[in-house]
Amino acid sequence: MTYMLKPLHAGKLTLNNRLVMPPMATSKAYADGKVSQDIIDYYAEKSAGGYISLIIIEHSFIQPEGKASEQQMSIAEDSVIEGLRELAEVIHKNGSKAVMQINHAGSAASEEVIGVMPVGPSAAANPRKGNIPRELTIEEIKDIIKAFAAAALRVKEAGFDGVEIHSAHGYLLNQFFSPLANKRVDEYGGSVYNRIRIHLKVIEAVRAAVGQDFPILLRLGASDFMEGGTTIEDSQTAAKEFEKAGISILDISGGFSGYNVPDLVGQQGYFAPLTEAMKKVVSIPVILTGGITEINAAEQLLADGKADLIGVGRAILKDSKWARDAIESMK
Repeated sequence: MTYMLKPLHAGKLTLNNRLVMPPMATSKAYADGKVSQDIIDYYAEKSAGGYISLIIIEHSFIQPEGKASEQQMSIAEDSVIEGLRELAEVIHKNGSKAVMQINHAGSAASEEVIGVMPVGPSAAANPRKGNIPRELTIEEIKDIIKAFAAAALRVKEAGFDGVEIHSAHGYLLNQFFSPLANKRVDEYGGSVYNRIRIHLKVIEAVRAAVGQDFPILLRLGASDFMEGGTTIEDSQTAAKEFEKAGISILDISGGFSGYNVPDLVGQQGYFAPLTEAMKKVVSIPVILTGGITEINAAEQLLADGKADLIGVGRAILKDSKWARDAIESMK
């Protein structure tokens, strides 16, 4: 059997192969963030046949102040659960597992969208957007931690197979992790351990909300690829702490650079050095995403021990039959 077709068990989550569809924003939600028929149809098409073992739904905002863009999906109130339940059912009927990604945009939000000044760990310019947010107070940080937990419980109530905490691509938790955005001098700033304090509190609160058996994934921006930003060594330290805290799967991506790393784009699995480094320090499964368009390249990355699961984004975005053709070719 090929590596790609091997099942994988991560706690209570059982996947029938190693192919993952990573979260990709569709901007197809209703204005209030509720699930639209366009979203149902989109994920029904992508999950058809169950060839993708795990579909991670695009990032959804946990608070109105954390909304990243217009028509982004919401997980901020109980009224969204009904539509999300329908979405989970469609994916399950097609034979795939479904996880929802929950997020707060922090300083990556815009005042035009949220109606107030965006917030961040510090009043420091967002390295990607350039805007300067308002620094969060300790009480506001506590409220955000509670909002993550409430959002995760809604994900569970909607029938999903797990929840993914977003700490990549320059959003709020990534901002706390990165020295580029986090200039705090209290317990949430300075050392790596202080910069991931909010992550650990979010994980703890989410675990308390969803129970011991519900899988919690974390997407980590494992390197900012910018001078003065987070390093692979920082992320190895963080990854070990996240595993201890109860994370089921680590989903590795770039940090403030997002997907656009000029020196790496064009390579198959260009974040492989990051996932390989994480695998050296954790025993939980690691997802590799980044420029993978060829199933043979994905198979080789698995065979070489670079990752445990392979995320294919843009190829599946462009061609809904990519997964079927790829998986059938491996049989």
